[in-house]
Amino acid sequence: MTRHALCLIVLLPALLAGCGKGGGAGSPAASQPRAAASAPTLLLAPEDLRTVALTDRAQGPVITGSIQPERRADLRAEVSSVVLTVLKDNGEAVRRGDLLVRLDDTAIRDSLTSADESVRALNQAFDQAERQVQRLKTLQAQGMTSLQALEDAEVRRNNAQSDLVAARARVVSARQMLQRTEVRAPFDGVVSGRLVSAGDTAQVGKELVKVIDPRSMRLEGLVSADRLHELKVGQKVAFRINGYPQGEFAGTVRRIDAAANATTRQVEVLVAFAGGEVPRVAGLYAEGRIESATTRVLTVGESSVVRAGDATHVWRVQDLKLQKVPVQLGERDPRRGEYPVIAGLAEGDRVLRNPSSALLDGQQVELAAALATGATPARP
Repeated sequence: MTRHALCLIVLLPALLAGCGKGGGAGSPAASQPRAAASAPTLLLAPEDLRTVALTDRAQGPVITGSIQPERRADLRAEVSSVVLTVLKDNGEAVRRGDLLVRLDDTAIRDSLTSADESVRALNQAFDQAERQVQRLKTLQAQGMTSLQALEDAEVRRNNAQSDLVAARARVVSARQMLQRTEVRAPFDGVVSGRLVSAGDTAQVGKELVKVIDPRSMRLEGLVSADRLHELKVGQKVAFRINGYPQGEFAGTVRRIDAAANATTRQVEVLVAFAGGEVPRVAGLYAEGRIESATTRVLTVGESSVVRAGDATHVWRVQDLKLQKVPVQLGERDPRRGEYPVIAGLAEGDRVLRNPSSALLDGQQVELAAALATGATPARP
């Protein structure tokens, strides 16, 4: 092998290595722009973009609780008897005075009949004793009877009168007991709980049926006692209710309890609805925030945020190109599902609502006519 051939063999690996350095056409740094340029143009509709804008963000204590009616009644048995009929079921509307449950009144009706007969007999005995007293008074005035006989007659008359009053009280009591065998609605509302059926034995105090007024719904929530100094009657409250995902409800603080729960150290706060739609179902879970202060911040939707490890970025559309923009975000608002933007975006920036994993930095974008003409894109 000649000297020139040996030198060529030694220098060839070095030349090949030198060709791979210096950011040539085959380097990764050069391949990404080339891939973005060769990628298909991304067509975006108005609903694909969201404009970053300043929004009012409430600051204040978090309140959690449930929706409960202010007017509610737990109707219980006031007499011991057997349930004959239950006329209303769960969810049925009732009017004030409607019969809900009928109890067996046979024994009570017999007691009323007996008390009525006692009143009639004692009334006759009292009339007779009264007439006897009047006769003896006349005879005693004429000296034809003794004063002792008159006094004895007056005692019998007074005893008969006392027995008559007691019998009349028994009649009133029996009539009240008879009325209590019919359980009626105390106000206009809805049956929220039917707890007995025909044939059940109802002891005194047994719960029979629940009635609520769905027009009197309110939020009965709890707030940490650590935030008690921020609470005032009349403050605005924004909250969401499970089962009503379409939006937020507005209310105002109506009452703050004077004592905290001994176990949880939370204070109960009653919130009245501030107009609009009111849920018709009691017991739904609700969570919100009492607005003790309000600030204006840039926000971005949760669906626009892409996380890769500890890094967070969004895809911004600018100059008809996609830009991968790192962002710094604050604490997520659980009610709106939005993040406050601390750094990385400015007011008026347009970002993708639901970016996919196949996007490339610098990829060309084509906007639909509504956006291309400068129309304001739809906001959430």
